[in-house]
Amino acid sequence: MPDDSDPEANLEQWKSAMQEEHAEAISNPDPDESHQIEGVAQVTYRVTFDYDAEDDALERASAEEVDDLTDPELLSCACGVRGMTPAEAREHIAAAVERE
Repeated sequence: MPDDSDPEANLEQWKSAMQEEHAEAISNPDPDESHQIEGVAQVTYRVTFDYDAEDDALERASAEEVDDLTDPELLSCACGVRGMTPAEAREHIAAAVERE
């Protein structure tokens, strides 16, 4: 049972347990699950609008991409492992392929 008198120690113990669980999920993928690495990326657009006085509305006139698409810093696997760095994602998918 954790010592409730030291919240900082409890937090550190919890973080350590979560990090160990995360590392275990990365290095030992579930062989019964489907594995595919995925991520979410956003691209920024500059959007201009025309004003329609009759309807008192703004209507999109143009959209110009202003950033290049970049790979996300954190990746996930379809099996449910989330928040992996690219190196961790490579380790995870390589271990999954090795177990096939």
